[in-house]
Amino acid sequence: MSPVKYVSRWLLVAGLFAAPSFAGCLDQTRLTGVNLSGAEFNSTKLPGVVFKDYTYPTDAELSYIASRGANVIRFPFRWERVQRAPLGALDADELKRMKATVAKANSLGMCVILDAHNYAKYGAKVLKDDTTLQSSLVDFWVRMSTEFNDPSGVAFDLMNEPNNMPVAAWATLAKRLLAELRKVGNTNVIFVGGGKYSGVHDWFSLQDGVSNATAFADLRDPLNRTILEVHQYPDKDYSGTGTTCRPADEFDDKFNKLADWATTNRQQLFLGEFGMPASADCLATMDRFLSLTANAPWRGWTYWAAGGWWGKYPMALNTNSSAPSQQWPTMQHYFFSTTKKSPPKAPTLLRP
Repeated sequence: MSPVKYVSRWLLVAGLFAAPSFAGCLDQTRLTGVNLSGAEFNSTKLPGVVFKDYTYPTDAELSYIASRGANVIRFPFRWERVQRAPLGALDADELKRMKATVAKANSLGMCVILDAHNYAKYGAKVLKDDTTLQSSLVDFWVRMSTEFNDPSGVAFDLMNEPNNMPVAAWATLAKRLLAELRKVGNTNVIFVGGGKYSGVHDWFSLQDGVSNATAFADLRDPLNRTILEVHQYPDKDYSGTGTTCRPADEFDDKFNKLADWATTNRQQLFLGEFGMPASADCLATMDRFLSLTANAPWRGWTYWAAGGWWGKYPMALNTNSSAPSQQWPTMQHYFFSTTKKSPPKAPTLLRP
């Protein structure tokens, strides 16, 4: 590609995604950080007892992550704990804890993506054919938009891996959620995950007769503040449960094809979950993931996952400076900063 053609393409993409009226943390060129888990733990105990069945980030954890260079955390939580009954009031104590987490993260220069980590379920009920429960999710996010009305520092991740409903049904509901939030005047950045498990590797695969590529090609936000979220794990079955990783080269075409699709369809992308053990092969694959998402239409990524309750989980990041996880140095090379140069552009993304 000639320099002129490349610059023209970059300016076109940048122009599509600009949001000059909402300058703040979330309007940085790139959002790069980690998932900070705990509030979504123990889904069989709902609502559960806080700090026994589930937990919240500590100030020390947030400070450590910020010190490493992250400018965003994706914060998973359970819908049932924040809204104890569908269409009911939001729980005051849970809101207080969530707001304290957001305030601390923001004070450290990190944006927060509030992630409803529910898989298209509420307790034992699935959203698939339950129109009342689908409307309850709309109600939930409208209420949350009032409590977290901060377009500069808080984003809404509408549903994590909505695999309990067909792709087409989730796409319809996601577009409805977006429309309803904008209808009530909300201007926060919104993350919309693809259907099922939101995988990069199967974005173009038919699931129930529809692919994510087809279902989300026409996603439109009048504010240009909506980002499509995808996940990708590098183990044998892409589940994130294995301890070995596929070779880095296997992912080039998958990421590049998705990036080309996003550019063609005027979409932004975000790698909301990826994680791997700290073996040499896995760290090489991790580096490739980060290089492949280093440029538009990618807005960034959050690694899965940090948090003090992971125990011996092989992909977990510690937040202890005495023995930092081996994944940290690789990520730090790609953390976005306004005071340092970004990593070199990945050549495989620079195609006509």
